[in-house]
Amino acid sequence: MLSQRLVSLIEAHADEMARQVVSKALTNPRTPHVRRFPPEEMQRRAYDVYHNLGRWLDQQAETAIDETYSRLGRLRANEGIPLEEVVYAQLLIKHHLRHFVRGSGLGDSALDLYQEEELHLLVEQFFDRAIYYTVKGYGEAAVRRRAS
Repeated sequence: MLSQRLVSLIEAHADEMARQVVSKALTNPRTPHVRRFPPEEMQRRAYDVYHNLGRWLDQQAETAIDETYSRLGRLRANEGIPLEEVVYAQLLIKHHLRHFVRGSGLGDSALDLYQEEELHLLVEQFFDRAIYYTVKGYGEAAVRRRAS
């Protein structure tokens, strides 16, 4: 059973977490192209992940993940952002989320720890799918550019 308490805590702190992860991305040497965008854009994307985490973790969300992240991949490819930076920005969002959960202090009992571990597994699965569809969309845009 997924700990709704953890998901609710993350969703409640979505704005703060999004600001923090954008700050990290703007200063990270692995994401130099992020600086070309208004910070609000990346913050909006990170906020969407954090604020709607319960929805994203739903196993029925595959179509929404495909549409959202394939579109993101195509957009970033058309903007000329290197794929490795797009993926690394997603990893920053994921790692920040995991760090937040670990520091939440909600793992007081064996059940809490089990639910935290379950949440980590679901988060991993979500980001695996999000990255897959981002790369897929990026590749589609690259193929279209070459064909033009």
